[in-house]
Amino acid sequence: MTVEILNFGCRLNTYEGEVMRGHAAALDNTIVVNTCAVTMEAERQARQAIRRAHREHPGAEIVVTGCAAQIDPGAWAAIPGVSRVLGNEDKLKPESWVAGAGSAVSDIMIARETAPQLVTEFMGRARAFVQVQQGCDHRCTFCIIPFGRGPNRSVPIGMIVEQVRTLVASGYREIVLTGVDVTSYGPDLPGAPTLGQMIRRLLALVPELPRLRLSSIDPAAIDDDLWRLIEHEPRLMPHLHLSLQAGSDMILKRMKRRHSRQQGLDAIARARALRPGIGIGADLIAGFPTETDELFAETLAMVEEAAIPFLHVFPYSERPGTPAARMPSVDKPIRRARAGLLREASARAAQRFYAGMIGAEVAVLSETGTGGHTEHFAPVRLVAEPGMLVRARVVAFDAQGITAEAA
Repeated sequence: MTVEILNFGCRLNTYEGEVMRGHAAALDNTIVVNTCAVTMEAERQARQAIRRAHREHPGAEIVVTGCAAQIDPGAWAAIPGVSRVLGNEDKLKPESWVAGAGSAVSDIMIARETAPQLVTEFMGRARAFVQVQQGCDHRCTFCIIPFGRGPNRSVPIGMIVEQVRTLVASGYREIVLTGVDVTSYGPDLPGAPTLGQMIRRLLALVPELPRLRLSSIDPAAIDDDLWRLIEHEPRLMPHLHLSLQAGSDMILKRMKRRHSRQQGLDAIARARALRPGIGIGADLIAGFPTETDELFAETLAMVEEAAIPFLHVFPYSERPGTPAARMPSVDKPIRRARAGLLREASARAAQRFYAGMIGAEVAVLSETGTGGHTEHFAPVRLVAEPGMLVRARVVAFDAQGITAEAA
């Protein structure tokens, strides 16, 4: 073993994991655990991975980084087997990965600048991720991530273009733009470009890129240029994943979100009107503090009304230091039960979505040799060489997705 990277959490961590892999390539017997702080479960999984790594590779240097380590470095440094803890800023610096560099706990500072490194490969992945911004200026009451990532910082368009060109030249056919709060892109750059304006320039400057996809976006901040791209740009995939979090106006207010229930529904309806057949995903929190049965019913009804096929549900997880952690809590078994009901509603919507694709021709990015995703992000079974874009016809579906045959 030389360097092993264990990423937890978001796609931004996946991108940063590849940056660290490049910086640490010369090291021997090193395991990097790139933590996430979104939920207690994410932290539990990272601690479990550290204990397993220490047990199976007792002589390895274990370096812990990521948002959870940024927020509470001392707690992670105290875990048996951990050699060093690096903050989110230091983990991206080449000098942090020189043999013998650093002490047990580096000086953990909140990052104020973003200087992304060029990545040429995402090991074991058919699609690549490109960072377009970092941090967040908003303070949702449930979220600890601004304390781990700092304020919003946008990557200049030229750097994004260079990174995308590099990845396309390496053979990647699909790029996912990622960040902490992607729709906040641009106000700190000269000319204050919006996310939609940046994407339009990116697509014009990298005509060889076949497919571009967005990670989770805020429905309250989709700009007019992005709406026009959704309607007219075939290389921007017909798939939106929205950070909804709830379908109750009272809960949204207590979360300190910037959109209402109706605005979320309107964004979904507008996307479907502009791009018929678009795949819709969403993040939702089940069992947020003060959520009564009646307030939860509003969120469940929204999922059913909007027929959201690709739902990502989190049972609410207390994050110490956030306002929500001080609010009256919902019992954990109730949170889990509500999360199950939301997933069931989404699964029913997915079945209808898949059924509507029967007989359609789709473009599949093959990821494993036996499966991948369509442009709508529908999971598909199809035998094809990994990394290839394949035209195929949908012939069947089940609870796991669709089956297609090469056209």
